[in-house]
Amino acid sequence: MNWIWIVLIVLIAGWIVWAFNRLVRYRNRADEGWAQIDVQLRRRYDLIPNLIATVQGYAAHEREVFERVTAARANAEAANGVAGQADAENAVSSGLRQLLAVAENYPELKANENFLALQEELTGTESKIAYARQYYNEQVRLLNTAIESFPSSILARLSHFAPREFFDIDDESRGPVDVSFQGS
Repeated sequence: MNWIWIVLIVLIAGWIVWAFNRLVRYRNRADEGWAQIDVQLRRRYDLIPNLIATVQGYAAHEREVFERVTAARANAEAANGVAGQADAENAVSSGLRQLLAVAENYPELKANENFLALQEELTGTESKIAYARQYYNEQVRLLNTAIESFPSSILARLSHFAPREFFDIDDESRGPVDVSFQGS
């Protein structure tokens, strides 16, 4: 009879250690995912001034677009929290789409090697951001599921694990770029 209690206590203790370590692993992976998003966003922020300077050389009269992109970049760099960052990134993405749409009106700009290199680097960075966001959201889903599932929810509550927010973009940011050409 005593052996049964000992085995039961060892099994419960083993489950507690396993469940706690699983929660810690998911939390650390979510933190890692967010760090990767941050790295790629900073890379994109570094590209924006060069892209603006290149486009500005050909389309100086598009000042409003340049100011909007610059302001969106500054707001994104100062954003706090997942939701705030997502909102700021939506504004940056919208501004970049407008900036690239402006570039479509200038064939000599589209042929500029510096512009093409920046555009290619921006496209690669956007892909890396999308992958990092996907990884982060997957880790958040795993963490949130573990936190909300019984019986690990009891351990999560006692250990102060909190659900995380997903890093989502607006539906309008997912759509195609609307390019309108001015008649010559």
